[in-house]
Amino acid sequence: MDIHDFGTTFKAYRREVIQSVPLYGEMHRFIPALASWYGASICEIPVRNINRERGKSHYGIGRTFRVFFDLLTIRFLLSYMGRPLHFFGVLGALSIMAGSCLSASLFAMKGIGPQQNTMSLHGPMFVIATVLILTGVQLLSIGLLGELQVRHYHSTESSATARAPIWA
Repeated sequence: MDIHDFGTTFKAYRREVIQSVPLYGEMHRFIPALASWYGASICEIPVRNINRERGKSHYGIGRTFRVFFDLLTIRFLLSYMGRPLHFFGVLGALSIMAGSCLSASLFAMKGIGPQQNTMSLHGPMFVIATVLILTGVQLLSIGLLGELQVRHYHSTESSATARAPIWA
């Protein structure tokens, strides 16, 4: 979006836009980005800021972290809200591939290399490979469950207007 100042408190919105944007926590900072995602047109009107005459700012490092985490949340929601498997599936596939490569190298060490007690020498690698594979399977499962929820949401949303088969 072509906006220079997201931090100003001077904003005006149409009622329909604000009612369609889900807000919680401190997400009010990102109303322009959320409104744009919901299809609203955004424009900026320059405002002259006046320097503070008294008092001090309450904007500290703690608030910076909250803004950063809210920004990550917005980025995730805007990019992957309708397709959670694209996020969790990639992480899961990478984890499974890393665990499988580690397992294959352990298997090669056991089968091809000199006869040695692989578990006593490479026990932590075996545990890490197992954890990576199981984590990958769990991430893929979370992505698939998210896809089912998105599909269910959209099928109930569309079935309210017209009866369509769920798996069409």
